[in-house]
Amino acid sequence: MRTPKTRAVLLAGLLLAASALAGVNPPTASAAADPVTVTVNTRAGLATVPDTALGVNHAIWDSNLGTAETSDLLRDAGVQMMRYPGGSYADIYHWKDHTAPGGYVAPGTDFDTFMAAVRRAGAQPMIIANYGTGTPAEAADWVRYANVTKGYDARYWTIGNENYGNGHYGSAWEADDHPDKSATQYARLVVEYADAMKAVDPSIKVGAVLTMPGNWPDGITAGSDPGPWNQTVLSIAGPKIDFVDVHWYPGGTAAESLARVNHLPDATYLLRQQLARYAGANADRIGISFTELNVDAGRNTQPAALFLADVYSALLENGVFTAQWWNVHNGMGTVTQVAGQTDYGDFGMLSSGACTEDGSVCQPPLNTPFAPYHGLSMMKLFAKAGDQFVRAGTDEPLVTAHAVRRGNGDLAVLLVNKDPDNAHPVTIDYTGFTPSTAAPTVSTLTNGATGIATSQSGSATSRTLPAYSLTTLVLRPANAAAGRPTAPGQPTASGVTDRAATITWPAATPGGSPIAKYEVHRQHGAVSEQLGETATTSFTVRNLVPGSRYTVNVLARDTAGRVSWASPPLTFATGSPAASTCTVRFTTSNDWGNGYIGGVDITNNGTKPISGWTLTWTWPTGWQQVSSGWSATWEQIGTAVRVTPTDDNRQIAVGASVSAGFVGAYSGPNVLPTAFTLNGTVCATG
Repeated sequence: MRTPKTRAVLLAGLLLAASALAGVNPPTASAAADPVTVTVNTRAGLATVPDTALGVNHAIWDSNLGTAETSDLLRDAGVQMMRYPGGSYADIYHWKDHTAPGGYVAPGTDFDTFMAAVRRAGAQPMIIANYGTGTPAEAADWVRYANVTKGYDARYWTIGNENYGNGHYGSAWEADDHPDKSATQYARLVVEYADAMKAVDPSIKVGAVLTMPGNWPDGITAGSDPGPWNQTVLSIAGPKIDFVDVHWYPGGTAAESLARVNHLPDATYLLRQQLARYAGANADRIGISFTELNVDAGRNTQPAALFLADVYSALLENGVFTAQWWNVHNGMGTVTQVAGQTDYGDFGMLSSGACTEDGSVCQPPLNTPFAPYHGLSMMKLFAKAGDQFVRAGTDEPLVTAHAVRRGNGDLAVLLVNKDPDNAHPVTIDYTGFTPSTAAPTVSTLTNGATGIATSQSGSATSRTLPAYSLTTLVLRPANAAAGRPTAPGQPTASGVTDRAATITWPAATPGGSPIAKYEVHRQHGAVSEQLGETATTSFTVRNLVPGSRYTVNVLARDTAGRVSWASPPLTFATGSPAASTCTVRFTTSNDWGNGYIGGVDITNNGTKPISGWTLTWTWPTGWQQVSSGWSATWEQIGTAVRVTPTDDNRQIAVGASVSAGFVGAYSGPNVLPTAFTLNGTVCATG
């Protein structure tokens, strides 16, 4: 964040421009018709909920940061991590004298007061070291004070806030006193900060700031940097950091923000690809945090509550270790009406008790919870530390579903109705889990409600979701889980080619009976496909599709037929053939944040000339497209691209190449294709 009261419109504007370019139209409300089918598949395991999952931001301009009432409200909502000293203020904040030159520092917001609030709430701190106007020595002294002098055991320290916003890419809101404002210089200094801070306490975790894939300035290379911000930072600082720190404000209308939650699986996938490619050895040790999240429309009303629950769930099921709302208290913004409720345009989840300048509109009393607070409280009821997310999905874009399996065998299902106008009946199908006949525990947050209503009622397999609502069901299993084997350990992939991969995993521990076999399942959304089974702890999967992403789980089955929980997920991608009669080189250049100049070079590796050709590929996402092209005829239907020659490049002699270019556009994470077919043959890639 740049300031306590307002968020820069630049990122939102770029997002909106990208959406217009790619023609993204979020679903619109329609009259409720057939029941929505919800599928919950406990055999499709996702990430485990960490004890840092549910987070919020605290800021030094907030005079209520340290009050018992505020801390108790955050504790009651299940907050597990608090970030300090507050967005962009971190890059002007000097902890020793508790000053922020150029900004306002409220009384009672010093570091010790913050830590007292963290402890009262039962949370952990995340601290932002001052990069913009500070030094490695200042940060190291803070670590010494926190963990040596005071014994606070503060584990997580980020170097700076939104440091790509220092003017390096043309827009400047983040303080940065360094003459060199490049990504390269930021990365070099992250190394200095990490070395100095870990010299004081080697056990701390140090984080570096990255950009959100698909959001400005992702993809842009500036100055003499060797590549875009993320590539540059990871290439230099990767071996020294323990996590990366990302912010996401999706922008747009309430409907657009809620629809863009579907960007998150690809965004986290791209972040992990960047870590693996640029961050050096053992990059899978580096965690991902999303430490600022909020919306532009409906910040204090139901859209924010729906967004919070949906986005926290989507991030956590994809292995992010903390998701943090901006902000606890923030201040009055533009007053609007959203779905029949007054919205104060306030980034805070608790009321500041403020009024407009003319006094015509006032917020409710101080610390009155706004809708996102209740959304956070719903997350506390839904996903607890140690629960394992499992795959859930629906056949209606306006209704999303998430689910977790608990250690005692219970299953919790979160249902989000994003339709502001209509209730939606749902039927729920379960795979790998049989609910008991007892009525589930049901918690519901409806539009305009001042809290969550909880009862034990209805059926595990059907119910009606009110318009603009969150609903959580907690279900008991029909049969006891005693005696089942433990879940197999984290699978790994080796020998990945265009058509095959070998999956290996640590053995499960038997329960009441010996383990008979292991089953390897692929996730197709919320449906699983069994790829094979084996009595050993390794299996080679064949007949895979080139250029495709696979997420698999392993389950253990014992001689009595009892089945374990799913292993942690493994995601890998097949590539192109090592050798083929053709090679395609796909290039991108001059990326401007929501588009780029693309090119394809096609080489004939065969023994005969090619007379006439058709090149095809499929975009990995629905928000990528070819806007225009040259040196060929370009067509796109859905996500499928078809390229055919012009009269002057129909012929490709043996060993020769032809080239064509296009303008690519994207309005979300830009996952590039890796498999290309020429006249029906899958090509190698160069």
